[in-house]
Amino acid sequence: MKISEITAADIWRHIRESPEDMETEDNTEILVMKKAAVEFCKGYTGLTEEQLDEHEDITIAVLMLIADMYDNRQLQVDKNVMNKTAETILGMYCINFL
Repeated sequence: MKISEITAADIWRHIRESPEDMETEDNTEILVMKKAAVEFCKGYTGLTEEQLDEHEDITIAVLMLIADMYDNRQLQVDKNVMNKTAETILGMYCINFL
């Protein structure tokens, strides 16, 4: 699956929530998290969204980042450590070394 193909239902299943139980506001929020995760991946790797789409394993990193955002929705987060699996996947494609 490519990043551009990820739907709200795919994300809900990944974070083990039932898509049928979610309200419109929940879907809007989760899609904002998807956008933030994709932008993070673009900034981290230096790749464009089209280039990210060429690597289906980056989809796993995006889903992990969304799950982390969903799990840590409070105002203040007590850790600043990136998910190691997501970091490893993104690191394989990183061209942004500055």
